Amino acid sequence: MARAGFFPEAELATYMQPLTRLGGHPDRTKTPGVETNTGPLGHGLPVGVGIAIAGQIDQAPYRVFVITGDGELQEGSNWEAAMTAGHRKLSNLTLIVDRNRLQQGARTEDTVSLEPLADKWRAFGWNVAEVDGHDIAAMIPLLDGSIPRERPLCVIASTIKGKGISFMEDQASWHHGVPSADQFAIAMKELEA
Repeated sequence: MARAGFFPEAELATYMQPLTRLGGHPDRTKTPGVETNTGPLGHGLPVGVGIAIAGQIDQAPYRVFVITGDGELQEGSNWEAAMTAGHRKLSNLTLIVDRNRLQQGARTEDTVSLEPLADKWRAFGWNVAEVDGHDIAAMIPLLDGSIPRERPLCVIASTIKGKGISFMEDQASWHHGVPSADQFAIAMKELEA
């Protein structure tokens, strides 16, 4: 968003600092370019469905994209929104699920099993694509609008949380972890290798 000109790139250094406009959860009353607040789990998809319905009613050309973590799918409001989107055939809606199988403090499957995840979305009337979430080239055709469709699309992007950083990879403890200066240096070295 800074690169798009919503605020100066230098302001990124204030992320999550006291009195910053760039808090851990974006706030539309503070952060330029943010259209809706986040924080309550499970409300991103319902908001996206509402925007997609408005576009459908107005016959607007825009498309709506929502990104959610798999742990967030344990909130029932997502499934109510999924049912509505499938019923209304919201072809202007794309959901990307970051399927890393981790959430704050635990593995998703130890908390509430989500499998068979793809079949659940299909049962709600969605098109489903399962991809390697680290393969951006594989995702582009799914997101660029070149594939016509008559239903909403759920892209299940399998990822590894902390990929490429030896001490973070696939560790639930890093969901809210903040690296020390030494850990940050190690992480950057590993990512640049």
